[in-house]
Amino acid sequence: MQFIIVTGMSGAGKSTVLRFLEDIGYFCADNLPPELIQKFAEVCFKSNIEKAALGIDIRGGRLFDDFFKGLSELSEEFSYKILYLDASDDTLITRYKETRRNHPLSRGESLDFGIIKEREILAEVKKSATYIIDTSQMLARHLKEKINEIFALDKQFSSLMITVLSFGFKYGIPKDSDLVFDVRFIPNPFYEQDLKHKTGNDIEVNDFVMSRPVSSEFLHKLEDMLGFLIPNYVEEGKNQLVIAIGCTGGKHRSVTIANKLYNSLQNGGQSVIIKHRDVEKDGKH
Repeated sequence: MQFIIVTGMSGAGKSTVLRFLEDIGYFCADNLPPELIQKFAEVCFKSNIEKAALGIDIRGGRLFDDFFKGLSELSEEFSYKILYLDASDDTLITRYKETRRNHPLSRGESLDFGIIKEREILAEVKKSATYIIDTSQMLARHLKEKINEIFALDKQFSSLMITVLSFGFKYGIPKDSDLVFDVRFIPNPFYEQDLKHKTGNDIEVNDFVMSRPVSSEFLHKLEDMLGFLIPNYVEEGKNQLVIAIGCTGGKHRSVTIANKLYNSLQNGGQSVIIKHRDVEKDGKH
């Protein structure tokens, strides 16, 4: 029997993940006390359930006091994997405010207090996790793709989620960038009358940018460098990598190069999403 325990920070997406697991054939239960882990596994096994997932979080009472005891009992009869969902404090705060829910550990204190307290309690659980997914930059469809890759398609897991982000320097460098690359050295399609009002998502702009040898050479060197960096980031346990590609206005050159890099990383088996921050903005480029 394939048995997954889904846990992690409140607001990081555990309920959503359980729904995705149900979609690919897992029998799921949510918010059981840790002392019932063994009983749940036994019932699933006796019922000839081949794939089961159990959601456990801070709502389950006694703040995980019995979590490792439950896992110890479980490991004597059943193998299991732990999927730990995480997100940045800012992301969690935003999500709680949007849903107008209270954090289960706030207890009249601030939202920040509850999140900090929960991280302390879950620190050891996170260390024991088989998979750690940071959902800070993920849309629901990206998270679903990740779950399908791991548990349906059986692809090799990488905890690193890469975001390729195009932007315009005139609107500021993205604050969450880990790596920033300036492609303003590439000839600018903005000064071509028939390309001025198009973007890097249009084939005409793409062809104009990539017809320049300097563009292909830069992309090749960037891919080579990332081929070295990414495995080392994974080895060090990095969960999020934001690669920002900038030109003047964020509509032409940066969008084209970002799209090319996204396709390259995706074809290389990386977990990657793409965003074009400034592509809809007006202005000179």
